[in-house]
Amino acid sequence: MKGAGVDARAALALPVVLALLSMLGPFAIDTPFPAFDRMEADLGVGGDQMQLVVSAYLLAFGLMSPFHGPISDAVGRRPVMVAGVCVFALASVGCALAPSFELLLVCRVLQGLSAGGGVIVSRTVVRDLYDGDTAQRLMSRIMMIFGVAPALAPIVGGLLLQVGPWPLVFWFLGVLGLLLAVVVVVLLPETHPPERRLPFSARSLAGSMLAVGRHGRFHVVAWAAALSFAGQFLYIGAAPIFVVDLLGLGELDFWVFFVPMIIGLTTGAWISGRAAGRVRRGVLVTAAMSFALAGALVGVLLAALPATRAELPWAVLGPALIAVGTGAAYPSQQLLLLDMFPAARGAAVSMFTFFTLVLNAVVAGAVAPLVTGSVLSMAVTSAALVGAGLASWTAHLLTGRRARERAGAVPAPVPTESL
Repeated sequence: MKGAGVDARAALALPVVLALLSMLGPFAIDTPFPAFDRMEADLGVGGDQMQLVVSAYLLAFGLMSPFHGPISDAVGRRPVMVAGVCVFALASVGCALAPSFELLLVCRVLQGLSAGGGVIVSRTVVRDLYDGDTAQRLMSRIMMIFGVAPALAPIVGGLLLQVGPWPLVFWFLGVLGLLLAVVVVVLLPETHPPERRLPFSARSLAGSMLAVGRHGRFHVVAWAAALSFAGQFLYIGAAPIFVVDLLGLGELDFWVFFVPMIIGLTTGAWISGRAAGRVRRGVLVTAAMSFALAGALVGVLLAALPATRAELPWAVLGPALIAVGTGAAYPSQQLLLLDMFPAARGAAVSMFTFFTLVLNAVVAGAVAPLVTGSVLSMAVTSAALVGAGLASWTAHLLTGRRARERAGAVPAPVPTESL
Protein backbone atom coordinates (compact mmCIF):
# COMPACT_ATOMS: atom_id res chain seq x y z
CA MET A 1 0.00 0.00 0.00
CA LYS A 2 1.16 3.51 -0.84
CA GLY A 3 0.22 6.65 1.04
CA ALA A 4 2.23 5.93 4.15
CA GLY A 5 3.66 9.45 4.01
CA VAL A 6 0.26 11.12 4.30
CA ASP A 7 -0.16 12.74 7.72
CA ALA A 8 -3.00 11.68 10.01
CA ARG A 9 -5.04 14.85 9.49
CA ALA A 10 -4.91 14.53 5.71
CA ALA A 11 -5.71 10.81 5.85
CA LEU A 12 -8.85 11.43 7.91
CA ALA A 13 -9.95 14.36 5.77
CA LEU A 14 -9.15 12.76 2.41
CA PRO A 15 -12.46 10.92 1.73
CA VAL A 16 -14.54 13.94 2.80
CA VAL A 17 -12.52 16.49 0.79
CA LEU A 18 -12.48 14.37 -2.36
CA ALA A 19 -16.19 13.61 -2.02
CA LEU A 20 -16.96 17.33 -1.63
CA LEU A 21 -14.99 18.11 -4.78
CA SER A 22 -16.89 15.39 -6.65
CA MET A 23 -20.16 16.82 -5.33
CA LEU A 24 -19.58 20.05 -7.22
CA GLY A 25 -20.84 18.43 -10.43
CA PRO A 26 -24.17 17.17 -9.08
CA PHE A 27 -24.74 20.42 -7.19
CA ALA A 28 -24.15 22.46 -10.35
CA ILE A 29 -26.71 20.30 -12.20
CA ASP A 30 -29.37 19.54 -9.59
CA THR A 31 -29.54 22.59 -7.30
CA PRO A 32 -31.21 24.81 -9.95
CA PHE A 33 -33.89 22.20 -10.83
CA PRO A 34 -36.56 23.51 -8.40
CA ALA A 35 -36.03 27.03 -9.78
CA PHE A 36 -36.77 26.13 -13.41
CA ASP A 37 -40.38 27.36 -13.33
CA ARG A 38 -39.38 30.74 -11.89
CA MET A 39 -36.46 31.05 -14.30
CA GLU A 40 -38.78 30.33 -17.23
CA ALA A 41 -41.13 33.10 -16.12
CA ASP A 42 -38.42 35.68 -15.39
CA LEU A 43 -36.33 34.97 -18.49
CA GLY A 44 -39.23 34.44 -20.91
CA VAL A 45 -38.33 30.95 -22.11
CA GLY A 46 -40.06 27.56 -22.33
CA GLY A 47 -39.38 24.16 -20.81
CA ASP A 48 -37.43 22.87 -23.81
CA GLN A 49 -35.12 25.89 -23.66
CA MET A 50 -34.58 25.37 -19.94
CA GLN A 51 -33.11 21.95 -20.74
CA LEU A 52 -30.24 23.93 -22.29
CA VAL A 53 -29.32 25.06 -18.78
CA VAL A 54 -28.40 21.41 -18.13
CA SER A 55 -26.98 20.43 -21.52
CA ALA A 56 -24.87 23.62 -21.93
CA TYR A 57 -23.14 22.92 -18.63
CA LEU A 58 -22.63 19.25 -19.46
CA LEU A 59 -21.33 19.86 -22.98
CA ALA A 60 -18.85 22.46 -21.74
CA PHE A 61 -17.76 20.13 -18.95
CA GLY A 62 -17.34 17.31 -21.44
CA LEU A 63 -15.39 19.37 -23.98
CA MET A 64 -12.97 20.62 -21.33
CA SER A 65 -12.66 17.36 -19.44
CA PRO A 66 -9.88 15.88 -21.65
CA PHE A 67 -7.57 18.71 -20.55
CA HIS A 68 -7.90 18.93 -16.75
CA GLY A 69 -6.31 15.56 -16.06
CA PRO A 70 -3.32 15.87 -18.44
CA ILE A 71 -2.60 19.35 -17.09
CA SER A 72 -2.58 17.94 -13.55
CA ASP A 73 -0.17 15.21 -14.74
CA ALA A 74 2.19 18.06 -15.69
CA VAL A 75 1.75 20.72 -12.97
CA GLY A 76 0.33 18.75 -10.02
CA ARG A 77 -3.14 18.08 -8.69
CA ARG A 78 -3.67 20.95 -6.26
CA PRO A 79 -3.10 23.91 -8.63
CA VAL A 80 -5.63 22.55 -11.13
CA MET A 81 -8.23 21.85 -8.44
CA VAL A 82 -7.89 25.26 -6.77
CA ALA A 83 -7.98 27.19 -10.05
CA GLY A 84 -10.97 25.19 -11.27
CA VAL A 85 -13.19 25.74 -8.23
CA CYS A 86 -12.29 29.45 -8.06
CA VAL A 87 -13.32 30.04 -11.69
CA PHE A 88 -16.47 27.98 -11.03
CA ALA A 89 -17.31 30.31 -8.14
CA LEU A 90 -16.94 33.39 -10.35
CA ALA A 91 -19.06 31.80 -13.10
CA SER A 92 -21.77 31.04 -10.52
CA VAL A 93 -21.86 34.71 -9.53
CA GLY A 94 -22.23 35.51 -13.23
CA CYS A 95 -25.25 33.20 -13.43
CA ALA A 96 -26.82 34.94 -10.43
CA LEU A 97 -26.37 38.35 -12.05
CA ALA A 98 -27.28 37.34 -15.62
CA PRO A 99 -29.95 39.71 -17.02
CA SER A 100 -30.92 37.41 -19.93
CA PHE A 101 -31.21 33.74 -20.78
CA GLU A 102 -28.36 34.03 -23.30
CA LEU A 103 -25.94 35.42 -20.71
CA LEU A 104 -27.07 32.79 -18.23
CA LEU A 105 -26.09 30.10 -20.76
CA VAL A 106 -22.68 31.75 -21.28
CA CYS A 107 -22.01 31.59 -17.54
CA ARG A 108 -23.26 27.99 -17.40
CA VAL A 109 -20.74 27.15 -20.11
CA LEU A 110 -18.01 28.78 -18.01
CA GLN A 111 -19.17 26.74 -15.01
CA GLY A 112 -18.85 23.59 -17.07
CA LEU A 113 -15.41 24.50 -18.41
CA SER A 114 -14.03 25.05 -14.90
CA ALA A 115 -15.84 22.52 -12.68
CA GLY A 116 -13.75 19.60 -13.91
CA GLY A 117 -10.67 21.02 -12.18
CA GLY A 118 -12.12 19.76 -8.92
CA VAL A 119 -14.48 17.01 -10.02
CA ILE A 120 -12.12 15.17 -12.39
CA VAL A 121 -8.70 15.66 -10.85
CA SER A 122 -9.88 14.67 -7.36
CA ARG A 123 -10.50 11.13 -8.64
CA THR A 124 -6.81 10.62 -9.44
CA VAL A 125 -5.72 11.41 -5.89
CA VAL A 126 -6.95 8.07 -4.51
CA ARG A 127 -4.87 6.10 -6.99
CA ASP A 128 -1.88 8.42 -6.47
CA LEU A 129 -1.82 7.43 -2.81
CA TYR A 130 -3.21 3.90 -2.61
CA ASP A 131 -3.55 0.72 -4.63
CA GLY A 132 -5.35 -2.64 -4.53
CA ASP A 133 -8.14 -3.28 -2.05
CA THR A 134 -7.33 -0.14 -0.04
CA ALA A 135 -7.94 2.02 -3.10
CA GLN A 136 -11.24 0.25 -3.80
CA ARG A 137 -12.44 0.72 -0.22
CA LEU A 138 -11.51 4.40 -0.22
CA MET A 139 -13.09 4.96 -3.65
CA SER A 140 -16.27 3.29 -2.38
CA ARG A 141 -16.27 5.43 0.78
CA ILE A 142 -15.93 8.58 -1.32
CA MET A 143 -18.79 7.46 -3.53
CA MET A 144 -21.01 6.88 -0.50
CA ILE A 145 -20.43 10.46 0.67
CA PHE A 146 -20.67 11.84 -2.86
CA GLY A 147 -23.91 9.92 -3.39
CA VAL A 148 -25.75 12.24 -1.02
CA ALA A 149 -25.23 15.18 -3.40
CA PRO A 150 -27.92 14.47 -6.05
CA ALA A 151 -30.52 14.04 -3.29
CA LEU A 152 -29.33 17.00 -1.23
CA ALA A 153 -28.84 19.48 -4.09
CA PRO A 154 -32.49 19.87 -5.24
CA ILE A 155 -33.63 19.95 -1.62
CA VAL A 156 -31.19 22.80 -0.97
CA GLY A 157 -32.41 24.51 -4.14
CA GLY A 158 -36.02 24.24 -3.05
CA LEU A 159 -35.25 25.61 0.42
CA LEU A 160 -33.33 28.54 -1.03
CA LEU A 161 -36.38 29.44 -3.12
CA GLN A 162 -38.40 29.75 0.08
CA VAL A 163 -36.22 32.63 1.27
CA GLY A 164 -35.34 34.42 -1.98
CA PRO A 165 -35.49 34.55 -5.81
CA TRP A 166 -33.85 32.02 -8.12
CA PRO A 167 -30.46 33.86 -8.38
CA LEU A 168 -29.94 32.86 -4.74
CA VAL A 169 -29.33 29.30 -5.96
CA PHE A 170 -26.31 30.46 -7.99
CA TRP A 171 -25.01 32.68 -5.17
CA PHE A 172 -25.00 29.50 -3.08
CA LEU A 173 -22.95 27.68 -5.73
CA GLY A 174 -20.48 30.57 -5.78
CA VAL A 175 -19.96 30.41 -2.02
CA LEU A 176 -19.61 26.62 -2.24
CA GLY A 177 -16.85 26.97 -4.84
CA LEU A 178 -14.87 29.42 -2.73
CA LEU A 179 -15.18 27.23 0.37
CA LEU A 180 -13.90 24.22 -1.57
CA ALA A 181 -10.87 26.20 -2.75
CA VAL A 182 -10.01 26.98 0.88
CA VAL A 183 -10.53 23.36 1.93
CA VAL A 184 -8.19 22.08 -0.78
CA VAL A 185 -5.45 24.55 0.16
CA VAL A 186 -5.68 23.80 3.88
CA LEU A 187 -6.35 20.05 3.99
CA LEU A 188 -5.35 18.32 0.76
CA PRO A 189 -1.70 17.37 0.16
CA GLU A 190 -0.09 17.44 -3.27
CA THR A 191 -0.15 13.80 -4.37
CA HIS A 192 1.67 14.11 -7.69
CA PRO A 193 5.27 15.17 -6.91
CA PRO A 194 7.54 16.84 -9.51
CA GLU A 195 9.57 13.72 -10.21
CA ARG A 196 6.44 11.92 -11.48
CA ARG A 197 5.13 14.74 -13.64
CA LEU A 198 5.01 14.78 -17.42
CA PRO A 199 6.42 17.67 -19.47
CA PHE A 200 4.08 20.65 -19.64
CA SER A 201 3.82 21.09 -23.38
CA ALA A 202 1.09 20.86 -25.98
CA ARG A 203 2.83 17.90 -27.58
CA SER A 204 3.10 15.98 -24.30
CA LEU A 205 -0.48 16.72 -23.25
CA ALA A 206 -1.84 15.76 -26.67
CA GLY A 207 0.30 12.62 -26.70
CA SER A 208 -1.05 11.39 -23.35
CA MET A 209 -4.64 12.00 -24.46
CA LEU A 210 -4.01 10.29 -27.79
CA ALA A 211 -2.46 7.27 -26.07
CA VAL A 212 -5.57 6.86 -23.93
CA GLY A 213 -7.94 7.50 -26.83
CA ARG A 214 -6.29 4.82 -28.98
CA HIS A 215 -6.43 2.14 -26.29
CA GLY A 216 -9.10 -0.42 -27.22
CA ARG A 217 -9.63 -1.90 -23.75
CA PHE A 218 -10.02 1.58 -22.30
CA HIS A 219 -12.86 2.34 -24.70
CA VAL A 220 -14.76 -0.85 -23.95
CA VAL A 221 -14.58 -0.41 -20.16
CA ALA A 222 -15.25 3.34 -20.34
CA TRP A 223 -18.36 2.88 -22.47
CA ALA A 224 -19.55 0.06 -20.22
CA ALA A 225 -19.52 2.40 -17.23
CA ALA A 226 -20.78 5.45 -19.15
CA LEU A 227 -23.73 3.71 -20.81
CA SER A 228 -24.83 2.02 -17.61
CA PHE A 229 -24.75 5.31 -15.72
CA ALA A 230 -26.57 7.04 -18.59
CA GLY A 231 -29.54 4.78 -17.88
CA GLN A 232 -29.65 6.34 -14.42
CA PHE A 233 -28.78 9.85 -15.60
CA LEU A 234 -31.74 9.92 -17.99
CA TYR A 235 -33.93 10.39 -14.92
CA ILE A 236 -31.54 12.87 -13.29
CA GLY A 237 -31.17 15.05 -16.39
CA ALA A 238 -34.93 15.12 -16.95
CA ALA A 239 -35.85 15.38 -13.26
CA PRO A 240 -37.96 18.57 -13.64
CA ILE A 241 -40.13 16.81 -16.23
CA PHE A 242 -40.17 13.45 -14.45
CA VAL A 243 -41.00 14.86 -11.01
CA VAL A 244 -43.26 17.81 -11.87
CA ASP A 245 -44.93 16.90 -15.17
CA LEU A 246 -45.15 13.10 -15.06
CA LEU A 247 -45.51 12.51 -11.32
CA GLY A 248 -47.45 15.75 -10.67
CA LEU A 249 -45.31 16.92 -7.74
CA GLY A 250 -44.03 20.39 -6.72
CA GLU A 251 -40.73 22.25 -6.41
CA LEU A 252 -40.15 20.94 -2.88
CA ASP A 253 -40.86 17.33 -3.83
CA PHE A 254 -37.70 16.40 -5.75
CA TRP A 255 -36.56 14.39 -2.73
CA VAL A 256 -39.28 11.83 -3.56
CA PHE A 257 -37.22 10.83 -6.60
CA PHE A 258 -33.68 11.63 -5.49
CA VAL A 259 -33.68 10.09 -2.00
CA PRO A 260 -34.52 6.51 -3.15
CA MET A 261 -31.96 6.81 -5.97
CA ILE A 262 -29.24 7.98 -3.60
CA ILE A 263 -30.08 5.27 -1.09
CA GLY A 264 -29.54 2.85 -3.95
CA LEU A 265 -26.26 4.48 -4.99
CA THR A 266 -24.81 4.55 -1.48
CA THR A 267 -25.94 0.96 -0.90
CA GLY A 268 -24.10 -0.10 -4.05
CA ALA A 269 -20.97 1.80 -2.99
CA TRP A 270 -21.15 0.15 0.45
CA ILE A 271 -21.35 -3.27 -1.24
CA SER A 272 -18.28 -2.38 -3.32
CA GLY A 273 -16.30 -1.45 -0.21
CA ARG A 274 -17.34 -4.62 1.61
CA ALA A 275 -16.44 -6.73 -1.41
CA ALA A 276 -12.88 -5.34 -1.62
CA GLY A 277 -10.47 -8.23 -1.04
CA ARG A 278 -13.33 -10.74 -0.90
CA VAL A 279 -14.75 -10.75 -4.44
CA ARG A 280 -12.75 -10.39 -7.65
CA ARG A 281 -13.42 -7.07 -9.30
CA GLY A 282 -14.53 -8.65 -12.57
CA VAL A 283 -17.09 -10.82 -10.79
CA LEU A 284 -18.31 -7.87 -8.74
CA VAL A 285 -18.75 -5.59 -11.77
CA THR A 286 -20.53 -8.28 -13.79
CA ALA A 287 -22.95 -9.04 -10.95
CA ALA A 288 -23.54 -5.34 -10.27
CA MET A 289 -24.26 -4.44 -13.89
CA SER A 290 -26.57 -7.45 -14.26
CA PHE A 291 -28.45 -6.27 -11.18
CA ALA A 292 -28.75 -2.78 -12.71
CA LEU A 293 -30.27 -4.23 -15.87
CA ALA A 294 -32.70 -6.34 -13.84
CA GLY A 295 -33.69 -3.18 -11.93
CA ALA A 296 -34.24 -1.31 -15.19
CA LEU A 297 -36.49 -4.09 -16.47
CA VAL A 298 -38.47 -3.99 -13.21
CA GLY A 299 -38.96 -0.28 -13.92
CA VAL A 300 -40.30 -1.10 -17.40
CA LEU A 301 -42.73 -3.67 -16.00
CA LEU A 302 -44.06 -1.33 -13.31
CA ALA A 303 -44.45 1.51 -15.82
CA ALA A 304 -46.40 -0.77 -18.17
CA LEU A 305 -48.90 -1.98 -15.59
CA PRO A 306 -51.98 0.28 -15.21
CA ALA A 307 -52.02 -0.14 -11.44
CA THR A 308 -48.46 1.13 -10.95
CA ARG A 309 -48.00 3.47 -13.94
CA ALA A 310 -46.77 6.93 -12.83
CA GLU A 311 -47.66 6.08 -9.24
CA LEU A 312 -45.44 6.42 -6.19
CA PRO A 313 -43.45 4.59 -4.95
CA TRP A 314 -43.44 2.32 -8.02
CA ALA A 315 -42.31 4.98 -10.49
CA VAL A 316 -39.03 5.56 -8.62
CA LEU A 317 -38.23 1.91 -7.83
CA GLY A 318 -36.57 1.15 -11.16
CA PRO A 319 -34.12 4.11 -11.01
CA ALA A 320 -33.27 3.22 -7.40
CA LEU A 321 -32.44 -0.38 -8.33
CA ILE A 322 -30.30 0.78 -11.26
CA ALA A 323 -28.41 3.00 -8.82
CA VAL A 324 -27.55 0.00 -6.60
CA GLY A 325 -25.90 -1.71 -9.56
CA THR A 326 -24.02 1.34 -10.85
CA GLY A 327 -22.89 2.24 -7.34
CA ALA A 328 -21.41 -1.23 -6.82
CA ALA A 329 -19.69 -1.35 -10.22
CA TYR A 330 -18.37 2.20 -10.57
CA PRO A 331 -15.44 2.21 -8.06
CA SER A 332 -13.89 -0.92 -9.58
CA GLN A 333 -14.40 0.34 -13.12
CA GLN A 334 -12.69 3.64 -12.33
CA LEU A 335 -9.72 1.91 -10.73
CA LEU A 336 -9.40 -0.41 -13.73
CA LEU A 337 -9.25 2.59 -16.07
CA LEU A 338 -6.67 4.38 -13.89
CA ASP A 339 -4.51 1.26 -13.67
CA MET A 340 -4.26 1.06 -17.47
CA PHE A 341 -2.14 4.25 -17.48
CA PRO A 342 0.03 4.50 -14.32
CA ALA A 343 2.07 7.43 -15.70
CA ALA A 344 -0.93 9.36 -17.04
CA ARG A 345 -3.79 8.78 -14.61
CA GLY A 346 -5.03 12.32 -15.09
CA ALA A 347 -5.37 11.75 -18.83
CA ALA A 348 -7.20 8.45 -18.23
CA VAL A 349 -9.79 9.90 -15.87
CA SER A 350 -10.19 12.96 -18.12
CA MET A 351 -10.93 10.90 -21.21
CA PHE A 352 -13.37 8.71 -19.29
CA THR A 353 -15.13 11.79 -17.95
CA PHE A 354 -15.22 13.23 -21.46
CA PHE A 355 -17.05 10.18 -22.81
CA THR A 356 -19.43 10.13 -19.84
CA LEU A 357 -20.26 13.84 -19.90
CA VAL A 358 -20.80 14.07 -23.64
CA LEU A 359 -23.07 11.03 -23.48
CA ASN A 360 -24.98 12.53 -20.54
CA ALA A 361 -25.32 15.84 -22.36
CA VAL A 362 -26.77 14.04 -25.39
CA VAL A 363 -29.13 12.09 -23.11
CA ALA A 364 -30.30 15.27 -21.32
CA GLY A 365 -30.46 17.54 -24.36
CA ALA A 366 -31.48 15.26 -27.23
CA VAL A 367 -32.81 11.95 -25.91
CA ALA A 368 -34.80 13.19 -22.90
CA PRO A 369 -37.11 15.54 -24.88
CA LEU A 370 -38.04 12.58 -27.12
CA VAL A 371 -38.82 10.06 -24.37
CA THR A 372 -40.26 12.10 -21.50
CA GLY A 373 -43.80 11.84 -22.76
CA SER A 374 -44.49 9.02 -20.31
CA VAL A 375 -42.90 7.09 -17.46
CA LEU A 376 -42.95 3.96 -19.67
CA SER A 377 -40.96 5.51 -22.52
CA MET A 378 -38.37 6.74 -20.02
CA ALA A 379 -38.12 3.29 -18.43
CA VAL A 380 -37.67 1.54 -21.78
CA THR A 381 -34.95 3.98 -22.85
CA SER A 382 -33.18 3.62 -19.51
CA ALA A 383 -33.21 -0.17 -19.80
CA ALA A 384 -31.76 0.03 -23.32
CA LEU A 385 -28.87 2.19 -22.09
CA VAL A 386 -28.11 -0.08 -19.13
CA GLY A 387 -28.27 -3.13 -21.39
CA ALA A 388 -25.81 -1.53 -23.81
CA GLY A 389 -23.44 -0.93 -20.90
CA LEU A 390 -23.60 -4.56 -19.82
CA ALA A 391 -22.99 -5.66 -23.42
CA SER A 392 -19.86 -3.48 -23.56
CA TRP A 393 -18.58 -4.94 -20.28
CA THR A 394 -19.22 -8.46 -21.59
CA ALA A 395 -17.19 -7.59 -24.69
CA HIS A 396 -14.33 -6.50 -22.40
CA LEU A 397 -14.39 -9.82 -20.55
CA LEU A 398 -14.49 -11.86 -23.77
CA THR A 399 -11.68 -9.85 -25.34
CA GLY A 400 -9.51 -10.35 -22.27
CA ARG A 401 -10.20 -14.07 -22.25
CA ARG A 402 -9.28 -14.44 -25.93
CA ALA A 403 -6.09 -12.45 -25.39
CA ARG A 404 -5.04 -14.78 -22.57
CA GLU A 405 -5.82 -17.85 -24.66
CA ARG A 406 -3.76 -16.51 -27.56
CA ALA A 407 -0.88 -15.91 -25.14
CA GLY A 408 -1.08 -19.55 -24.05
CA ALA A 409 -2.58 -18.91 -20.64
CA VAL A 410 -4.71 -21.56 -19.01
CA PRO A 411 -8.32 -20.35 -18.93
CA ALA A 412 -8.85 -19.36 -15.32
CA PRO A 413 -10.36 -16.57 -13.26
CA VAL A 414 -8.62 -13.32 -14.02
CA PRO A 415 -6.57 -11.79 -11.17
CA THR A 416 -8.19 -8.97 -9.27
CA GLU A 417 -5.66 -6.42 -10.48
CA SER A 418 -6.51 -7.04 -14.14
CA LEU A 419 -10.22 -6.54 -13.65
